[in-house]
Amino acid sequence: MTFWLLFKRWIISHFAHLNGRILGLVVLAYGIIGWLLLYWAGETEMTQSLGRYIYYLMVTASTVGYGDYSPATEAGQWITAFWIIPGGLGLFAVVIGHVTSALVDYWRRGLQGKRSLTVKNHILVLGWNGQRTIQLIRLLQSGVHGDRPIVLCVRPEMENPLPGEVEFVRVTSFTDAEGIARAGIDSAASIIIDNPEDDITLSAALFCAHKNPSAHLLAYFQDDALSQILKQHYPHAECVPSVSVEMLAKAAVDPGSSQLHHELLSTAQGMTQYCARYPTNASATDVGTLFNQLKHEYDATLIGLDKGEGITLNPNLATDVAPGDRVFYIAAERLPHWSAA
Repeated sequence: MTFWLLFKRWIISHFAHLNGRILGLVVLAYGIIGWLLLYWAGETEMTQSLGRYIYYLMVTASTVGYGDYSPATEAGQWITAFWIIPGGLGLFAVVIGHVTSALVDYWRRGLQGKRSLTVKNHILVLGWNGQRTIQLIRLLQSGVHGDRPIVLCVRPEMENPLPGEVEFVRVTSFTDAEGIARAGIDSAASIIIDNPEDDITLSAALFCAHKNPSAHLLAYFQDDALSQILKQHYPHAECVPSVSVEMLAKAAVDPGSSQLHHELLSTAQGMTQYCARYPTNASATDVGTLFNQLKHEYDATLIGLDKGEGITLNPNLATDVAPGDRVFYIAAERLPHWSAA
């Protein structure tokens, strides 16, 4: 037994650092030599079928030893004792070690954001603001109901803050083409950019809009002047300005406004503001008819309409509503069969 342990240790020390291709060739050579030796020894029971030989090799080399197949000749017993078992022990340990190491490395690379992702129609979040970003992801998760995967892309040296819940990519810069490509920017349905620094937000937004002009681009700015620069280059980009001062003033003039705004923005519970396209297969109507339909069938309240010329809040009841128009409404959940705008 000591001899086999020493031999196994020698095998591991010499083959542990082989790459996958060389290790595969070594395993193939080991199997072919073993088959030739057993065939030469007259062990036809194990060599007449490839499946049976591989089964015998795996069971014997791993020392499981079911005993349903065993060498019948003395030469076959010597070959099994001095080639099949000792060679298999070492290679079996090395292969298991390589597979385990590869799986652990794959998991670690994903946790550290170094792995390329294969995702489509996902929500890409660029930027890290600590708990603010966590809250943003939680709201997105409750809003999309698991329909679209969420990918978080950050610059700081950190690990995935929500492993198992979101995909994670770390880049040196949001304008690094190779790094951003790992986050699947070309196939993203929505791109949300939220950084502490507005200049980084602007450069990232311009870069992303160039890489994926069809994605719904949202960027948060503290300085409204920078949002105007982005809108000049990409009018379809949606810039979200900082409204904390406005909300504070509104709550001072109209007490309770802050709670109302929080309720309308939260997708986790209660009534929420949604936006959807009026179905293209529906007949043209007017705001009054649609208002009553939404209220009676879904207990939803129509509050705004966008016919491509900007949002009109509290539109006149006689206003026409055509298929494809954006409808803003308040409801407990998103309306069924209405696609998100």
